[in-house]
Amino acid sequence: MHPNEELIHKFYTAFQSKDGNTMASSYHGEATFSDPVFKDLKGKEVGAMWLMLVERGQNLTVRFSNVKADDTKGSADWEADYSFSKTGRMVYNKIHAEFTFQDGKIKTHKDSFSLWKWAGMALGTPGTLMGWLPTLQNKIRSEAVTGLTMYMKRKKISN
Repeated sequence: MHPNEELIHKFYTAFQSKDGNTMASSYHGEATFSDPVFKDLKGKEVGAMWLMLVERGQNLTVRFSNVKADDTKGSADWEADYSFSKTGRMVYNKIHAEFTFQDGKIKTHKDSFSLWKWAGMALGTPGTLMGWLPTLQNKIRSEAVTGLTMYMKRKKISN
């Protein structure tokens, strides 16, 4: 198995066991992360996001498959089941991840999934009916970034 493929396996295995520290340590110091909610995280924000998510994810289950990697890039598919903390509603999210690597660490990580589908599961009828609207999607993003900023202040994590 290629070392970067092993790194992806290590990352998602840590996610399955809610080991946010191992997840955070998988990233390069200048890493970037984006997904439909967290659009442009950099540096320590990336690891802090995973620390926050595993800390909040009391009933989180994660599965991963189709891991591929070479010297420069990689990908994986993963699925997560969890209760959305604000509503208590169950979410099943199916995600495709793309990676680049530098110095044996993840340099860029981009997750792709349908924010509209996610909003429907997390928010119920309002999310299903309005989850495609930029105003609702931007509100979701804003609340997520505010939550991450507050988490980093509380944990004394600076970028």
